[in-house]
Amino acid sequence: MAQLEVQADASEVGMDAARLALLEPRLRSYVDRGLMPGWLLLVCRRNKIVHLSRAGVRDLDTREPVEPDTLWRVMSMTKPVTSVAAMMLHEQGRLSLTDPVSRHIPAFEGMRVYVGGPPDRPVTVPVHEPVTVWHLLTHTAGMTQAFMRRHPCDEMLRMRGFGFTFPSGITLEQAVERWSSVPLLFQPGTDWNYSLATDVVSRIIELVARRPLDQVLREMIFDPLGMEDTGFWVPDDRRHRLAKLYLGVHGGVEPAPPEMSMVHRERPTLLTGGNGLVTTAGDYHRFVSMLARRGELDGTRLLTRRTVEYMTRNHLPGDVDLEAFGRQLFTDIPMRGVGFGLGFSVVQDPVRHRSVSSLGEYAWGGVASTLFWVDPGEELQVLFMAQTIPSPTVQLRSALHPLIYHAIVD
Repeated sequence: MAQLEVQADASEVGMDAARLALLEPRLRSYVDRGLMPGWLLLVCRRNKIVHLSRAGVRDLDTREPVEPDTLWRVMSMTKPVTSVAAMMLHEQGRLSLTDPVSRHIPAFEGMRVYVGGPPDRPVTVPVHEPVTVWHLLTHTAGMTQAFMRRHPCDEMLRMRGFGFTFPSGITLEQAVERWSSVPLLFQPGTDWNYSLATDVVSRIIELVARRPLDQVLREMIFDPLGMEDTGFWVPDDRRHRLAKLYLGVHGGVEPAPPEMSMVHRERPTLLTGGNGLVTTAGDYHRFVSMLARRGELDGTRLLTRRTVEYMTRNHLPGDVDLEAFGRQLFTDIPMRGVGFGLGFSVVQDPVRHRSVSSLGEYAWGGVASTLFWVDPGEELQVLFMAQTIPSPTVQLRSALHPLIYHAIVD
């Protein structure tokens, strides 16, 4: 198990301990106001953890406190892990970013784009260019999510049995086949929309690696990084450490329904690289640390420096931000001044972002109130864990940014 402990005094890495001390009471107010049962925060600079705090409980019924080894559903923070696996295969010459998806998944041949009509009788036109792996990793493929409820294509996914959760007993292969029958929202590469695209990437990973996704991630990422507590299910001997999932309602929280909160006790039928992982803060910190060190951790290299730098650049056309290019539907991030790379949001303009942040800061979050960001210029990493839906992480990030950045005094 990856251990968590403060590794250096703030002054050793150019930070002010008194300013960092402001973080805990600010975040504790979320617990005191009943907005979330518990949380954990980690701040790391120059590869040393300088702040580690937690408050509240992981289960309101049992009152068991949040501990360093608490297990969290990281939801969409699974996506960066899947993206790294895809780029590892790319470095090995086994997967090209320009590969048409249909080269690996024939059902994506001849995709069509929605232009009008009701969900049961859509009017469509052919794609101008094939959907590629690059489109999937950048969320510019034209795919969507069923739970958004903003577009007829969302309804088409629900007609096929998909919602916030996926149909019982279905495999990833079967799910991807059903998704391929839904028209795209737009021509590939012409817009940005948060979507199931990373889940399709996870199926491509299986096909290229010729192994199930859980085995690929275990062999390529989790075992090399020592992420022993990370996976797609939680066996009985670890379930006591799993935080309960809650929904934010009427200024408070209530337990999420079973279909949302369930975490499998054994290997599930459907392994999804878009939102399926459960992990600890210590484990995920090791993954983030690997990224922050440009692909290497403790002598183990997963990616080259150039690949990490390429993944964490803004890939949107003309270096524009998501507000100018993306659809205003659902994201875990604010869109002004923020672009998107291969699996990460990227601060493209700190001034437009309206935040004390840095050009090139990259991040992602999960709908259950988890988030992380890495600032390469400041050698800074931040990780936050909680379990409340909907996520207030945009507001949390806005609250955390000034407190953390104003603690940098060198």
